[in-house]
Amino acid sequence: MLGSSHRPRARTTLSWLLVLAGVLTACGGGESAGGAGAGQGVTISAAEFPWSAAALTNAILVEVAARNPQLGVSEIALTQLGPAPAWAGAQRGDIDLLAEVALPNQQELADQAAQRVTLVSETYGGADQGWYVPTASLQPGQPLEGLTSVTQLNDYAAPLGNRLVDADPSFITTQQNAQRLTGYGINLQQVTSSEAAQLAELRRAIERQEPILVYLYHPHWAFSEFDLTKLEEPNPYQEDCFTTGDGACAMPDYAAWTAASTELQEQAPQFFAMLERFRLPLADIETMLKQVDVDGRPVEDVAREWMEANQPLVQEWVAQ
Repeated sequence: MLGSSHRPRARTTLSWLLVLAGVLTACGGGESAGGAGAGQGVTISAAEFPWSAAALTNAILVEVAARNPQLGVSEIALTQLGPAPAWAGAQRGDIDLLAEVALPNQQELADQAAQRVTLVSETYGGADQGWYVPTASLQPGQPLEGLTSVTQLNDYAAPLGNRLVDADPSFITTQQNAQRLTGYGINLQQVTSSEAAQLAELRRAIERQEPILVYLYHPHWAFSEFDLTKLEEPNPYQEDCFTTGDGACAMPDYAAWTAASTELQEQAPQFFAMLERFRLPLADIETMLKQVDVDGRPVEDVAREWMEANQPLVQEWVAQ
């Protein structure tokens, strides 16, 4: 799903785990970090989550490895996998590197693989998520005039078509949004489909100057393309809100991390040290996502151009 920028969402479908062995055997590219790759250095088997921020992050890491052979990596072989099968593969030793690991959403998966995989460093943090409406629909005389908080949504159900337009039903955030609707006592239908369909509906509503309520998250190209306003939350996020709580709380801000196997740390310590310093500005990611997802530019070209324009930061990563 590289055409969308869907953020890290831990998948909950058990069947992914059951078919993992066959998937990784069929589509894994290259040897693990424990074996020598072509040329000097090892070949890293990396998971690529199916959203564009993950593709961008991996493209940057691929370029860093190619330009800096002293890091001890000859190739990063990418396999596109959802979070659950990717973490199961890492737990088995089939995956050496995971970029764009979303915390807290993937924390349980990371904990299960902790004996073989280390959460190395935070790539970026403070990425918020929640429910958004077009800013224009909030203006005086417009259908959502006066709407500021999620607690008011029942009063605006009619102009919103009685709907919250959500994304993929298999994502953890979709489950959380269902809990939030119930917890807040909001009488809106939760409409789920693919994120591509969700974003197409958002674009149509904005073009027609119609109100719409959507779930979105940072980083996302939509914030570079559209003027959106996040609805206020009366209750901050609490760790137990979506487990033992009633779901009437804000969604957690999340951070993207890199994770690496113990084998990678042993076989390519210089590359691992680079990962410890690897950081990406959130605003830069959203700019790059617009270039990929809206302008249709190849992710490798966008990543390469960003690196050329940010050499001082890149040099901080690779410094010995």
